[in-house]
Amino acid sequence: MNNSTSSIITIGREYGSAGRQIGQEVAKYFGIKCYDKELLEHAANDSGICKELFENHDEKPTNSFLYSLVMDTYSFGYSSAGFTDMPMNHKVFLAQFEAIKKLAGEGPCVMVGRCADYALADNNNCFSVFIHADLDWRISRISGKYNKTLKEAKDMINKTDKSRASYYNYYTNKKWGSAAGYTLCLDSGKLGIEGAAQAIIQTVQVFDQCKQ
Repeated sequence: MNNSTSSIITIGREYGSAGRQIGQEVAKYFGIKCYDKELLEHAANDSGICKELFENHDEKPTNSFLYSLVMDTYSFGYSSAGFTDMPMNHKVFLAQFEAIKKLAGEGPCVMVGRCADYALADNNNCFSVFIHADLDWRISRISGKYNKTLKEAKDMINKTDKSRASYYNYYTNKKWGSAAGYTLCLDSGKLGIEGAAQAIIQTVQVFDQCKQ
């Protein structure tokens, strides 16, 4: 079986579902890069905005009414003279949006989170995945990984999932985790990390064949 791909694979994920680890396994198989928090560094370097601001706003929602007004009137692409007058969360999102498109233009890769599927919605090579898992499975995994009590792990999961969903739903015209918005949805609790990675790999290979 051919170990190469022409696709950009985006991964949305529930917290604790091992989305990043699965993405890394897929990238390793295809011999391509996997961008997770690295996306923030690329966006910071390209935009000149300090990296700490990207980390502070990373997949966190905004309640800015001004932001929603700007979003209604501003088309994506932050080279406009008006960029300097925008709220910082808007600048951060746009810079990240542009970095995602730039990296996708450099060739096949895996991108984890940060609305990458939305940024690449018009890219025919984009294969979007959403990874979820049973709450108890995720609690057990996070508890063991970070040495937290089950209650602490559950609180971390609920808080992070709520933040990711709010961020995604706010900045895109889609609903976070809704199957209709993705090429493939997987349960890593049922399939395991290796099984989920293999399912993505095999489906991407079918996707690549269909594009030919």
